[in-house]
Amino acid sequence: MMRQYELVERVLKYDHTADEALLNRAYVYAMKAHGNQKRASGAPYFSHPLEVAAILTELKLDDATIATALLHDVIEDTDATRAEIDQMFGAEIGSLVDGLTKIKRLDLVSKKAEQAENFRKLLIAISTDIRVLLVKLADRLHNMRTLEHMKPESRQRNSEETLDIYAPLAGMMGMQALREELEDHAFRWLHPQAYEIVTEKLTELRQPNRGLVEEIRRAIALKCADAGIKAEATGREKKPYAIWRKMENKQISLEQLSDIYGFRVIVDTIEDCYRVLGIVHTTWSTVPGRFKDYISAPKRNNYQSIHTTVYGPRHQRVELQIRTHDMQHIAEYGIAAHALYKDRQYHANGRDADDDTDDSPYGRLRAMISSLLEAANPEEFLEHTKLELFHDQVFCFTPKGRLIALPRGATPLDFAYAVHTDVGNEAIAAYINGRHVPIDTHLRNGDEVVIETSKNHVRSAAWEAFAITGRARAAIRRAAREAERKRFVELGRQLVGSTLAGMEIDYSEEKIKTAAPKMGFKSADELLAAVGRNDVALPDILAAVVPQAGVGPVEEGYKPSRRFGRAQAQDGWFNIEKIQSLKFRTAEIDNTAAISIGGPSQELPVRFEPGGAVPGDRIVGVMAPGEGIRVFQIHSPRLKEYEEAHWIDATWDVDPEHPQRFPARISVTAVNEPGSLAEIAKIIGETGGNIDNIKMAKRAADFTVMYIELEVFDLVHLNHIIAGLRAKSSVAKVERLFE
Repeated sequence: MMRQYELVERVLKYDHTADEALLNRAYVYAMKAHGNQKRASGAPYFSHPLEVAAILTELKLDDATIATALLHDVIEDTDATRAEIDQMFGAEIGSLVDGLTKIKRLDLVSKKAEQAENFRKLLIAISTDIRVLLVKLADRLHNMRTLEHMKPESRQRNSEETLDIYAPLAGMMGMQALREELEDHAFRWLHPQAYEIVTEKLTELRQPNRGLVEEIRRAIALKCADAGIKAEATGREKKPYAIWRKMENKQISLEQLSDIYGFRVIVDTIEDCYRVLGIVHTTWSTVPGRFKDYISAPKRNNYQSIHTTVYGPRHQRVELQIRTHDMQHIAEYGIAAHALYKDRQYHANGRDADDDTDDSPYGRLRAMISSLLEAANPEEFLEHTKLELFHDQVFCFTPKGRLIALPRGATPLDFAYAVHTDVGNEAIAAYINGRHVPIDTHLRNGDEVVIETSKNHVRSAAWEAFAITGRARAAIRRAAREAERKRFVELGRQLVGSTLAGMEIDYSEEKIKTAAPKMGFKSADELLAAVGRNDVALPDILAAVVPQAGVGPVEEGYKPSRRFGRAQAQDGWFNIEKIQSLKFRTAEIDNTAAISIGGPSQELPVRFEPGGAVPGDRIVGVMAPGEGIRVFQIHSPRLKEYEEAHWIDATWDVDPEHPQRFPARISVTAVNEPGSLAEIAKIIGETGGNIDNIKMAKRAADFTVMYIELEVFDLVHLNHIIAGLRAKSSVAKVERLFE
């Protein structure tokens, strides 16, 4: 076990300004607090926080982080309190230890709902200070190194958490060496047979390939020296998990995997990187499609390097990484290579980490967490967030040359949201390299993307299927929820307004604002949205808006009055009102209390029932809880399924200058002969109709019945189509359907 002075010396070796007294106090306090506690291996418990601190000294972290590592388990596992930590070590270290304590209590492999909520808490905890994540990763690494002493179920749970959560987070932060070790430990315990097979095969291959790594390394170094380039060339065998994952992805055996050795050339300058690339490519044959330049287009975790694969000595495939010393430092230590732990405002390209457009790893982490917090629930965010941590990247450009890095498989919609949330919300079309493409087209490296926008566009929740990034999906859901809320507010406003108009009372927003608190709502819009969703009965809101009108709460059996154009009872010719069996429709209908139904793009939440309705039809609206209005044609047999208390008056409000299509259904009985379907489709097309769906049912040997779902402009248009079909000799019968 490392002694106290050894730990202090480790820190002072890279940080001469470190607070020795702080480190000594933390060492002694943690050792006394854990006392005689033992780990599962039988070793003193204090050896664990001490090893975590040692791992962090390898990352050259500051004294506060090292002290936090020593103390990270004291609140959870001893009698120590947060107040005591604050008093002895300061609020900063107290906050870090408290964040780590909260993380330790989370179960990230529980049932999906609990896992999602715990994942949310994890990200929130590490978003407050990146040092919380760094200590947690070191804590997890030491636990994985000693996992053989744990019970099988604990090994399984820890390995799943490591592979699903902590290793990807380490990769996101650019800490590649730490990520690889975490993955290998988890791989060993999650898939022991696969791990054993891979390691055995690697052992077998070492014998025939003895000296190969050194031969290739020496050949590369010699070529660089001949060109006058100062270079460090190293070679190594790839890790078992990396090999197994490549075998899984490519569905090949280890014998077929020719690039199990990786080589690295480290030089002084970026110019030397490209000079080495030229030497390698002119000396050996390149493998097509295996060149990536991450220097000009860094990865999202700020990783920079040139990757290429060539057929080197012995015609062996050689994977080569070329980078500078600074790039190598960042590749190994990631975000820990920066002074973030001393100055929590990390700067990349002149922007702060708190900026959601920041290209730094921590900035991206914070942006991801921000998206999570805006989600309706953590479950919908969990899966694609975990997947996004694994994604490779594509690099695309805006017309002005701005580089946008996205996960592989991203679409123009993801690109639009990466540029700006407003661009994504207003996107209606995309152009890739000047060519108009569908919004769900997969982007490729080097694509120039132009997004066409419209201020009047309302984002549909269905567009979420066209996006793969968490930021885009969260924004689409948020925009769809906001649009839906506005539609319900507008519907509620119309319902209340039309009801008040029927009572000859003027509608005003002030009345709604006054009524909202009385009914338990924070704002007028909240109340109106509840009315639109049918969560609040109209008589209840009327009682709050106009109590003097004497309208009480809704009672059982109450049915609101409806105006469907029935004649009002009046003394007149032949005392016609006394004839109870006769009811007449008036020529002039009072529509002051009717809800106006417009086109498909209207602001009200409206759904047309099967069979549809078109302008010119008499229509009835039915309030469906949480859905808005269902529109029925007055003769629809399905209308009788709903109580009249839920019916509302509805009238058409369409703009003849901007016609829109509406759904309708017809059945056509046609002669069963070649060309009859084509003739029917031709008539519908020539008259401006649009066939949305068609089903055929063979009634007899000589006749076929077709059920056709149409989109038409209005009743006149529909009747024109029906008349045109009836005029054909091949058509025996045409009927409109309402269900």
